[in-house]
Amino acid sequence: MPDHFDDRSLRNKLNFKLGDFEFMEFAIEFSGHENIRSNHKSTIEITKESHLTPRGDCIVGVNANSSCNDLPDELKEKLRDSDAKVSVTITVGVHVFSMQGRGHPDLTLTHEDDIVIRKSDFVCPRTLIVRCDKASDLLPRKMVSLLQNPKSKGVLRIAVD
Repeated sequence: MPDHFDDRSLRNKLNFKLGDFEFMEFAIEFSGHENIRSNHKSTIEITKESHLTPRGDCIVGVNANSSCNDLPDELKEKLRDSDAKVSVTITVGVHVFSMQGRGHPDLTLTHEDDIVIRKSDFVCPRTLIVRCDKASDLLPRKMVSLLQNPKSKGVLRIAVD
């Protein structure tokens, strides 16, 4: 997309249909931070916040350009389907980390700053998906090292089928 495109949420969204298969993807850009630890065993998070303390051990990115609240309504609808299969991919440089989870009918997707991916079925305004097969502790340590540099950039892609 051209840099001058005005609507960030549309710029980050990709929709296509192939036969009966409909696919939606949404990309969120974020930055690294010196306090990224990525060692939480049940969640992974990105935030629009710029500050991070070492206690935020599930956070893998700050200064995100979108939160749960910013997601397109069409994507939110798909995520509220308990049968929705959701793939989330984090890319930092040449490193890619992929995980799979599910939608949930009780998702509100209204948090103004955060996106949290959970291994459990717990739902709150920050929750993007539940029953995910991975958490931040499984992020490759080389990727974590890159993300500890505030100049690092990453992309979190959400794909729903």
